[in-house]
Amino acid sequence: MSDSTNNKTQIHNCDPENWFASWFDSPYYHILYKERNYREAQLFMDNLTHYLNLPEKAKVLDLACGKGRHAIYLNQLGFDVIGADLSENSIAEANKNQNKNLHFQVHDMREKFEDKFDAIFNLFTSFGYFENDEDNFVTLKAMKESLTEHGFAVIDFMNVNQVIANLVPEEVKTVDGIDFNIKRHLTDGHIYKVIDFHDQGQHYHFTEKVKALTLNDFEVMMEEAGIYLLDIFGDYKLKKFHKTESERLIMIFK
Repeated sequence: MSDSTNNKTQIHNCDPENWFASWFDSPYYHILYKERNYREAQLFMDNLTHYLNLPEKAKVLDLACGKGRHAIYLNQLGFDVIGADLSENSIAEANKNQNKNLHFQVHDMREKFEDKFDAIFNLFTSFGYFENDEDNFVTLKAMKESLTEHGFAVIDFMNVNQVIANLVPEEVKTVDGIDFNIKRHLTDGHIYKVIDFHDQGQHYHFTEKVKALTLNDFEVMMEEAGIYLLDIFGDYKLKKFHKTESERLIMIFK
């Protein structure tokens, strides 16, 4: 994160190419998104693990796990879980919850694991962040190569068509006394969320940038990676995917 001074107010800007490294490592990321619906997320994981019919004590990877809330829940369901994330701060926080069947590590999702997993979960649009499109393909390959012979991987992505149709260009969200000014736009095949706010006399500027990947885009990459797409769902209750209406694009593959 680079700092520059302007009218005695310190301005914090994130590196545009590796925005995820600085933004996800920032405490403000967790403040802004603290009200996410975790009950719905747990219901999703209940449905998902039931659908996949994972064996007892299956080895599960939560890829891009953040502070580990979902990895912790998967561990409570009886699975042997590793949570992996690029953010050192998030992993340091997650590590407070580790036990003999729950571990966390700093990891770049573009790199495959030495371990093999019965299931790999990449949840809540934690894909498509990289500046170079090739890195998205490399991530898919790494997921495939980190599975056991009978393992399954899951990517839970936004349904780009539905998101673009309902994009809110501008809003202010106040959390913990901080006014987050949020602007959204679609440019060059990416959905941008520009976040500006002041806190304790300092101005912060972050940009989220996610590749607007459609189901067809994923299918092309998966075919090239030798991945078999088994099933597609459109929400956390695992209802059928509809191109224009579904909230999510949930893909099960191996």
